[in-house]
Amino acid sequence: MGAQDNTRELEESVVTDFSDRMSYGGYLDLGTLLSAQRPLSDPEHHDELLFIVQHQTTELWLKLVLHELTAACRWLQQDELGHALKAIARVKHVQKTLADQWSVLATLTPSEYVEFRGVLGNSSGFQSWQYRAVEFTLGNKNAAMLKVFDADPAAQTMVRAALEAPSLYDEFLRHLGRRGYPVPEEIRSRDVTRAWTFRPDLVPVFTAIYADAQTHWSAYETCEELVDLEDNFQLWRFRHLKTVERIIGMKGGTGGSSGAPFLRRALDLTFFPELYAVRTQL
Repeated sequence: MGAQDNTRELEESVVTDFSDRMSYGGYLDLGTLLSAQRPLSDPEHHDELLFIVQHQTTELWLKLVLHELTAACRWLQQDELGHALKAIARVKHVQKTLADQWSVLATLTPSEYVEFRGVLGNSSGFQSWQYRAVEFTLGNKNAAMLKVFDADPAAQTMVRAALEAPSLYDEFLRHLGRRGYPVPEEIRSRDVTRAWTFRPDLVPVFTAIYADAQTHWSAYETCEELVDLEDNFQLWRFRHLKTVERIIGMKGGTGGSSGAPFLRRALDLTFFPELYAVRTQL
């Protein structure tokens, strides 16, 4: 018996002429996308491409996260809770992908990274305007961050919009108020440009929801979805910290931060503290 031909015949219906048709590469603008990886090391260091792709793909996922969180806020404004929960569910899946990506960058050893770290100059993930907008949309707001983007007005406009808009948590609390839950008016009308801080007067509201989940299922489910968001975000922060420690140890960051110690302090930041405090009360 002769060797079997290890090829797959092209079906006659498969389109092969794209002279006047939309192609896969055309729809995705792959010419632009795949030409955006431009290592600066000279001679080009083999591992710089990994570093660039890691951060560019992170930015693409952050673009989707921001898209979904913005939509979730809008749907909560309209009391379309089901639509908002669908958007949040998608964000949760993206968060898992983002956390897993750190394992790819962790294959970069200290001796490999030091070969091209100098070409980064002062560029740093700290300067990611999409990350900052996501963080603001979740409630960790800090107006002082705007000055980081003084040299990029378009980026600053995006971050400012996230700063000045109600956060996802703000919109959820307003939704609860419209549904008859006793969320204090002071909270519903608060200055949304300020970072969220723990409000003990909210804990009884959530305690009542959790104590009778069946009666308050929609609110209860949303609370748990928000807890998932925070857990996933903290896991991302932790994986970031451990990857940095693995690659550069206790060196300072390229953007001027202290590096790992700066990232470690971020683990103390919280988005929805009352949803954790309620667990102590039950």
